[in-house]
This record gives sequence, structure tokens and C-alpha cells, in this order.
Amino acid sequence: MAGLVLLGACSAAAPPSVDPAPSTIPRAGAPTPDSGTAPGGCPESGVRIGSPGSSAAMGLRALGLELVNCGTEPYPLNGYPALRLHDGDGNPIPVRVVEGAKEITSGFDAPPRPLTLRPGERAGAAVLWRNLVTDPTVVATTGERLEVAPAAGRPAQVVGLDGPIDLGNTGRIGVSAWKKAADPAP
Repeated sequence: MAGLVLLGACSAAAPPSVDPAPSTIPRAGAPTPDSGTAPGGCPESGVRIGSPGSSAAMGLRALGLELVNCGTEPYPLNGYPALRLHDGDGNPIPVRVVEGAKEITSGFDAPPRPLTLRPGERAGAAVLWRNLVTDPTVVATTGERLEVAPAAGRPAQVVGLDGPIDLGNTGRIGVSAWKKAADPAP
């Protein structure tokens, strides 16, 4: 499954549209939405974040993330994407973001390594969760919108989803560290 998600992050498919408009006032430490798009379709931050899609099997869900340096300067990355999940009304959903996936599954716990993306280069990461309901007295949670920032404190972008993020009542989501993506095949 790890290879499938990371290969998906490297696909040559066009990135989904990105809505850079903020929806709520960010809380302290939360990613701030990217304030606009510069000429040429690249956000002011110099990076565009999207998703090539998700995969689901036996309750385990995986969503690939792709960050593209669409700017003109090198872009440093070191760590994990910062995530913020919202319900269908745009309200933030409190979730615990697990760096890696040690509480969700195995195989996504490689530590982050510093990398620098030259203009046009890409990095990938994966968001993982399980659709589990372990307590019938707790309402299941479904996220309809995901904001992703390259790291905490950097501008966030809304990532297009191909379905809801159905957490059940686990209240947690895992994310892998950014990893430089291989050049897409011609």
C-alpha cells in the first residue's frame, strides 16, 4: 500500500483546483491559508499543493499529497504537512494529527529529512486514517474539506478531495513526512 500512495503522489495528472481563500480565522499554531495567486497560477507562497486521489481498503484510507514548487526560487522542506480538517459547514473538526502512522498502520513512519525543491520539482506525502467506530455513544466524524500547509506556520491551501475523510470516531489522522518525488515519466 505504501508504494501505491507514493506512486500516486508522483503521477503526471493535473493537480486539482486549489481554493486559496481562507474560511475561518486560524487558531494559534494552525496553518494560515495562502492569501492569493501570483501571475501564472502559482500561489504567492511559491508552492501548489494538491492530491492525485485516495485509496481505501478494509477500513484503512490513504490520501496522496503532492507539493509542487511552481515558484522561481528553491523551496526548503523538512518535516510533515500541517493538516486542518473541516466539516460540510466549514467548521473545524478537532482531530489529533499523528506524525507518521504508528497508531494507525505500519510503514509510513520514516523520519523527515531536509530537502530543497528546485522550481518544477515535487514532493509527496500521505494522509492515513481508519474508518472505525469503536464507541457507539460517540458520533462518527466526516471531514469534507482539508487544508494542507507545507509545515506549521506556512500558508495552507485547500486540497481537492475525491470523497470524504470518514474518521469514524477515532479522532485521529496520520501523515507521513514529505519525500522528494521522482520526476514524472514522460
